[in-house]
Amino acid sequence: MSEFLASRAVRVLTAVAAAAAGLAVSGTAHAAVEYGAHSFDEHRHGHQFSGGNWGGYVSFGSFTTATASWTEPSVTCNSTNDLFAPWVGIDGDGSSTVEQTGVETDCSSGRPVYSAWYEMYPAAPVYYNVSVSAGDHITATVTRTATNTYRLDLADTTKGWSKSTTKSLTSKHASAEAIIESPTDSYPSISGGVKFTGVKFNGTNLASTSPSALNADDRGTYTWIPGAIGSDGQSFTISRH
Repeated sequence: MSEFLASRAVRVLTAVAAAAAGLAVSGTAHAAVEYGAHSFDEHRHGHQFSGGNWGGYVSFGSFTTATASWTEPSVTCNSTNDLFAPWVGIDGDGSSTVEQTGVETDCSSGRPVYSAWYEMYPAAPVYYNVSVSAGDHITATVTRTATNTYRLDLADTTKGWSKSTTKSLTSKHASAEAIIESPTDSYPSISGGVKFTGVKFNGTNLASTSPSALNADDRGTYTWIPGAIGSDGQSFTISRH
């Protein structure tokens, strides 16, 4: 996971460049951060904490598909440093690459701004020029279509848009996951937490893929902890403690 790297001026320049390429969400600036591989350090930012940079569930093995849905949560920004995203991906736990897609909530303007994106980490995120709002139903799927080729599908069934991108990246085929992550280690307040549904890896219910639960740190003060997997084998809610 990278640290919060850029000043506001650099954020604006990043957004202008991306907008020129038709990628960035209209009217928003994106922090120069990355959503990356799973890390767990005993100390970060001078704090002791009980989590890493990922919160959710991960299963280990060579998976060809990972899919999940969620309702984009309504948040309250506590700080302009607050930044997080629910996402679905392949690789990243036990490997140095991640093929992932999701929706970011960025509070750097003082209010929550929602942006759809994909990332072939360690490359930077790429933002789509689409609208996302709190309450929208999102479905994300990452599919390995060849040895090192991936299709990243993201759909907002509330707004009625969908995006599909195919990219290549030399990868280890180490894991599949449904995750929330804050590259700044700072989450907004999320009433009710984030509920993932329809979580399947290789078309198999999450509960049947030997998943491991991951806790995410929040400013060295709070921890985001995933609840038990639901009786359907496909759902869980992650909330702050």
